[in-house]
Amino acid sequence: MRVIGSAAVAAALLLSIAPIRAAEQSADARLRALYTSEWSWREATFADDEGGNRPIVDHLPKVDPATQAMRLAYWQKVMKELDGIPYAQLSPKEQVNYDVYKPQIENLIADQQFREYEMPANSDSSFWTDLGYTARRPFKSLQDYKNWIAQMRDIPRYFSEQIAEMRAGEARGFTPPKVTLEGRDSSITAVTKALPEDSLFYTPFKQMLPSIPAAEQASLRAEAVKVIHDDVQPAYAELLKFWDGEYVPHARTTLAAVDLPDGKAFYRQQLREYTTLDLSPDAIHKIGLSEVAKLHAQMLDVMKQTGFKGDFPAFLHFLRTDPRFYAKTPQELLDDAAWIAKEFDGKASTYFGLLPRARFAIKPVPADLAPFYTSGRGGPGVFLLNTYDLPHRPLYDLTALTLHESAPGHAFQIPLAMEDKSLPDFRRYTYISAYGEGWALYCEWLGQEMGMYKTPYDRFGMLGWQIWRAARLVVDTGIHSEGWTRAQAIQYLHDYTALPDHEIETEVDRYITWPGQADSYYLGEMAIREARAKAEKALGPKFNIRAFHDTVLQLGSVPLPVLTKRIDAFIADGGKGPYPDLE
Repeated sequence: MRVIGSAAVAAALLLSIAPIRAAEQSADARLRALYTSEWSWREATFADDEGGNRPIVDHLPKVDPATQAMRLAYWQKVMKELDGIPYAQLSPKEQVNYDVYKPQIENLIADQQFREYEMPANSDSSFWTDLGYTARRPFKSLQDYKNWIAQMRDIPRYFSEQIAEMRAGEARGFTPPKVTLEGRDSSITAVTKALPEDSLFYTPFKQMLPSIPAAEQASLRAEAVKVIHDDVQPAYAELLKFWDGEYVPHARTTLAAVDLPDGKAFYRQQLREYTTLDLSPDAIHKIGLSEVAKLHAQMLDVMKQTGFKGDFPAFLHFLRTDPRFYAKTPQELLDDAAWIAKEFDGKASTYFGLLPRARFAIKPVPADLAPFYTSGRGGPGVFLLNTYDLPHRPLYDLTALTLHESAPGHAFQIPLAMEDKSLPDFRRYTYISAYGEGWALYCEWLGQEMGMYKTPYDRFGMLGWQIWRAARLVVDTGIHSEGWTRAQAIQYLHDYTALPDHEIETEVDRYITWPGQADSYYLGEMAIREARAKAEKALGPKFNIRAFHDTVLQLGSVPLPVLTKRIDAFIADGGKGPYPDLE
């Protein structure tokens, strides 16, 4: 037998693995080049700012049929190239990027094939209200103001193309249900009826950067007023004429997604996109029924802790009508939310190693959106709290809402991803609902452990929000595949949650017009809680809550199978997080 010396063995091993490493580098380089170029193209094509941290652009995206066809062809080409990259030859880091990136492209292709762009407005959001988010962004340079004026000049062209797409959808029965659209023209009339100086489009010019000379500020303000009067408001007036005179009257009278063209396939794709799981509507419906039953039992226990003597419906009536549970002024609601957010700040380092540098404000939902808006929404730099209709904004829900929308929820998780320059941009600046909403809902549940719920009413409010998201699994699939009526969905939420009736109706309309999205929350939370339970059991005393949370958050925003796989690796590595110096 020939004996090879250690040096010779090492040399032989290096020679044997060198081709593998070269192949890995080649596959890695191909993948990086593909997702980097596609992301740059995506930003330019959509004239979009996913993360809200780049300069204001001077135009709006093209949405005409030729552009839509071009997008589909481009993403199909990207998919073909992606399929040609040998997954096994990718490094572990790039395999994760592949696992996150490929579903993104699959969903973008599916959206184009189902022509989702022909329904760019619903009861919850629309292409014209999205413009308001840009108007309310911080402007950081003189060029931002100039580009915003240029973007406003582009609104007539943009609206004309969107209306043409909506007409194409209308012609094939691809519209939101009529019942969910009535009264939603208030966000249009808010622009048409306002003086230009009072318009939301004028917002950036009310308090401009002090570095801009006064004379130039005055010139920009005058130009903005003229553009709002001459271009923006006439475009909104045309949109209002189309909306009230044509689109809403001709909108479909059915509710279910399965009643849309190729509806069963469309709804199944929506579920895959939002939940990142391949579950049937029936399977999701059954999960929802099971979880609602468990949570309802917990709510009954907490109801007893309050000392209430009546039954569950009577307790819900008491919560919905007793003035002690409602703020008397919008400022009171905002102040209470700010106090809750600040209280979390004092606990943050116990539960998280790495904290985001970004801070956030708490602001009321703008008046033009508030009547049909959710109770709150959070993201980079802001937690929008709905102060409209205070008798339907219960304080016992506020702690859960604040943890979800501010910190450690959306206004915490999203900035952490954006600040992580080790991630490619397609992971830093995109948002996957199952992960992002699942994380925010997990934060509500985590509030128990953090001692954030001070009274049985607060704990009931938290459970009420948990059961609300579990009930969404029942209601969304009930409406879109089980033949439920709107009244049936409203009654189900009325019976099992403590939500005010106004919010129940707003939420049901949201589920009707946004099929699949409502299912992402609870399924996402279940995945995170199951991963944590598995880690706690496997690691025992080695389990570190900061390391676990840092590991989950360091991913950015990923499909749930990627999250599960990462926590398996976390367990195999003995519970070491990504930032050991902070644990």
